[in-house]
Amino acid sequence: MMLPTRFKHIFHAIFFTFFCFVSSVQAAVILQYHHVSDTLPKVTSISAEDFEAHLQYLVTNEFKIISLPALINALQSKQLLPPKTIAITFDDGYTNNYTSAAPLLEKYQLPYTIFVNPKLIDQGASYVMTWAQLKELSTKGATIANHSASHAYLHQRLNNEDKKQWLARIREDIVTSEQRITQEIGHNYRYLAYPYGEFNSDLQELVQELGFVGIGQHSGAIGLSNDLTRLPRFPASGIYSNLETLKTKLTTLAFDFTIEPSVNSVTTLNPPSIILNFKNIDFRKAAFQCFISADNQAILTWHNTNQVTITAVNKLKLGRTRFNCTAPSIKHSGQYYWFSQPWVIEE
Repeated sequence: MMLPTRFKHIFHAIFFTFFCFVSSVQAAVILQYHHVSDTLPKVTSISAEDFEAHLQYLVTNEFKIISLPALINALQSKQLLPPKTIAITFDDGYTNNYTSAAPLLEKYQLPYTIFVNPKLIDQGASYVMTWAQLKELSTKGATIANHSASHAYLHQRLNNEDKKQWLARIREDIVTSEQRITQEIGHNYRYLAYPYGEFNSDLQELVQELGFVGIGQHSGAIGLSNDLTRLPRFPASGIYSNLETLKTKLTTLAFDFTIEPSVNSVTTLNPPSIILNFKNIDFRKAAFQCFISADNQAILTWHNTNQVTITAVNKLKLGRTRFNCTAPSIKHSGQYYWFSQPWVIEE
């Protein structure tokens, strides 16, 4: 049986306080799903059978599946995260989340978050849940959060739109969408999952100014060093739904690092580069590797013991791509640190 709402915050505080004394691991993983369906596009879908296999594995192997608010509250208050912490999320609020995913999550008594597009719901789009369905799920443990009004590319300006006009339009989009969620569901967590996982520096600054947490679609583990305007998630649908490959990602660790200077993920610089400054290193530099694509390779330049510049041998393709960097932990046998830098390369 799900905990009554009035007891949840007390439980979460006790939960994290307890684990602060028993573990120093600073890591959590957010899983991202879209469709739970056998018939819709495979690139963003997972079958109900495979989705239940994911849940069974998490429960059987004693992962600590917590709500996204509990995870983010811990990050914001700098509380250590217990080992094997997982949060489950869905993007877009598809009807199959209601018919296929929600019954399984309720069966295993697991909390989860659905990021929705309020304008599409208000317009009665047939492929997304209604407010009544979302309200019902919220009473059963679901968190309903912001995915923008209608799933537009938030960082892109309209024709002849200057920066001031763009800021006003996107501010209105985010704020109005949050208001609709509050009006219909009753909670206001101020989380924004970026449509398509795309964000630039200006959008990150706006998200921070509005007091929101920004959540992407680039992979990686989460720890206390993560920037709260660009939290990563591991996709778990389509080609990423294979449980055998997902298992390694579920126990990944977060590098203790900063990005200096801050990097703009949408850029015309090609190839782009990023500088990571590590604080506490629990890996051998020789084992730190970054991957780009089959026809491109990463160049790693270590400036000192703790700082590395990552770039590419060749220009990146236009549009979305990533640097994925990993390193096996020395202290935690069998576990890997994982960081992803998303890029949108423009002409």
